[in-house]
Amino acid sequence: MSLASVLDPMRAANRVAGRTLFRWTIRSPDGQAVPLTCGLSIAVDGTFSAREGGDFLLVIGGFNLERYAGKAFTASLQAAARNFAVVAGIESGCWLLARSGLVNGRTATAHWEELEDFAMAFPDVSVRADRFVTDGKFWTSGGASPTFDMMLHMIRQRFGSTIALDVASIFVYDETHAATDAQPLVSLGRVETLDPDLARAIRLMERTLDRPLSIAALAVRAGQSQRRLEMRFAKTLGISPGIYYLRLRLQAAHRMVSDTRLTMRDIALRCGFDSLSSFSRAFKNHYGQSPLKLRVGHSRTT
Repeated sequence: MSLASVLDPMRAANRVAGRTLFRWTIRSPDGQAVPLTCGLSIAVDGTFSAREGGDFLLVIGGFNLERYAGKAFTASLQAAARNFAVVAGIESGCWLLARSGLVNGRTATAHWEELEDFAMAFPDVSVRADRFVTDGKFWTSGGASPTFDMMLHMIRQRFGSTIALDVASIFVYDETHAATDAQPLVSLGRVETLDPDLARAIRLMERTLDRPLSIAALAVRAGQSQRRLEMRFAKTLGISPGIYYLRLRLQAAHRMVSDTRLTMRDIALRCGFDSLSSFSRAFKNHYGQSPLKLRVGHSRTT
């Protein structure tokens, strides 16, 4: 999705303009096709090198960065960055920019799943939860939809608002977010408009995964009675607020078990469980296997 959010706005801009506004090539660290986690492979035009140059360098990263982008790639990225007017880190591409020292002393963002770890890993980077960030020539985006927003911003900057609006219209895309809007953990869509009180409660849950509130306290802070809150959840989502809250915490835990090397105890604490045993029990009840078993199985397939 992040790759498509980079390429398709440029393709569409060429189409609506009736001329070639953009040309691009796709490179990989070793010149080989890039396997995606969905099972598809992306063909590339060659090996990325320090001699690359152009207007925009868009560095797209996903899982397993260490496997594909070692010290040689980092050195090439540092050198090539000097040859571009804009260098953007897309999704986990921000990690590559940060490891190369390119955004030290600058502001950047990452996907919301990685924000905390990104900030801890790179204390010299001012990390914000924005959808995308532009700091001089270095840009970062927090995922597929924010990347689409960022590409529209780039098209608007270079070719004007009319072209950008035409591109958005091709994709039936309502550009309702600003760059500085925070990345939500839950994409509420129309719920935010149809039931703002429910949305407010969910946003409060998002912010307190590591220190979960009682449902009574949650209701008070969300400005409604507990009974009213329970009715809203039942009507709109079909479950109780307590079950939904626990589900959010376990989803966060699942991501950490699968995608990080954090200890199980650290994951339990980050997701609001006061003991490892209660965390393992709740995780197994929800996912059908223990967090440790899931991690072992995941490591064998990635």
